[in-house]
Amino acid sequence: ITQSVPMQEVLQKQIIRLPAVARVFSKIGTAEVATDPMPPSVADTFVILKPRDEWPDPRKTKADLVAELEALVTDVPGNNYEFTQPIQMRFNELISGVRSDVAVKVYGDDLDTLIEVAEELSAAVEATPGAQDVKVEQTTGLPMLVVDPDRAAIARLGLSMAEVQQVVATAIGGTEAGMLYEGDRRAPIVVRLDDGLRNDADRLGDLPIPLPADRADSVRTVPLREVARITIEEGPNQINRENGKRRVVVTANVRGRDLGSFVTEVQRRVASEVDVPPGYWVEYGGTFEQLISATQRLSIVVPLTLVLILGLLFLAFGSGRDALVVFSGVPLALTGGVAALMLRDLPLSISAGVGFIALSGIAVLNGIVMLSFIRQMRLDGMALDDAVRDGALTRFRPVLMTALVASLGFVPMALAVGAGAEVQRPLATVVIGGVLSSTVLTLFVLPALYRLVHKRGESPDSIRNG
Repeated sequence: ITQSVPMQEVLQKQIIRLPAVARVFSKIGTAEVATDPMPPSVADTFVILKPRDEWPDPRKTKADLVAELEALVTDVPGNNYEFTQPIQMRFNELISGVRSDVAVKVYGDDLDTLIEVAEELSAAVEATPGAQDVKVEQTTGLPMLVVDPDRAAIARLGLSMAEVQQVVATAIGGTEAGMLYEGDRRAPIVVRLDDGLRNDADRLGDLPIPLPADRADSVRTVPLREVARITIEEGPNQINRENGKRRVVVTANVRGRDLGSFVTEVQRRVASEVDVPPGYWVEYGGTFEQLISATQRLSIVVPLTLVLILGLLFLAFGSGRDALVVFSGVPLALTGGVAALMLRDLPLSISAGVGFIALSGIAVLNGIVMLSFIRQMRLDGMALDDAVRDGALTRFRPVLMTALVASLGFVPMALAVGAGAEVQRPLATVVIGGVLSSTVLTLFVLPALYRLVHKRGESPDSIRNG
């Protein structure tokens, strides 16, 4: 903690230099209520931004701001960074146990082998376009004091291993020597060496080890270095387990591309570039797990929605032919939505899938406005060609106004750059592009389709009954 605090102060001074930043504060380690356990080497730095109208460039996107912040803090040595939102980070931790968008987990028994495989995984992930904040879970680097007894020397002096270990345990870990009572409060009295002595291997070597009474003629004690080798070695920082197996995690955030294609490419690279030993295996987690479950739900919800729309159209018109004519607006609307995503270089995300569901309803609504008017004129006795022509001309303005209202209403979402823009932009883009293409169908193609599926001279009863 004595090292983490100064490093964090340097980092905060660097971040506050950004013109868009109002203030910065940090949380290091675990709070008194340990609901979020973290070691003292891990800190959460919260960056509070100024209102957008106070920024030098109010139109700056979140991705550009993060890139500028990342370039600024890279100059601070000794740190690894991960940029995320507080709520997003907490949800990622609750869902998959990691803070990042993607987690590549390697499982096995030997910690050294796990670290080697994790480094190979990290290289494969970092080479994938779109990968940011790639890092391997810190598992080594903790200094450990190692006292290796010299059994021959111990036996030569008439000592036992238990006696040497007891002295070392008391000096370093401490031994309870009594209790201190203060009113109703009591605290144990622990005897051990001072921190400065316990952390110094050379001075710890002077620790006196009492000799047995039959050996203590002129010398009553012997230094610890005479009966043990004392060194400071690098040991494991932490050993994490999941489902009873040791695991090391490689984490990464994704920027500039969709999560699904990123994970697919990572899986391909790992399969071809990383040699996973027998008895070890790799799993993928993070937000990607929720993407899979959401995609599976949408694969059921979207077809079910389309079937329900078709069923409602049939109930509304009482005609299978008219229901299919109106429903034909859905494919062209979906095509327009996909084309809009491609033009804006946006991924086919879950929010875009929700936009396609909303788009289906809007496209069908325009078709109903047009077709119901044509059917009514035919029921009033107008000829087929005249009804189609007059209906298309009369409903041109209502259909066009409906399309403009829907499109213009989503323009602010399509151009959003603030919080939540990554969810709003795909949804709005799909709706705008789909509404424009479905409007073309409704105004020009739908009357022609109606003319093709219906015959001249149909009676009002045959029109009414489909």
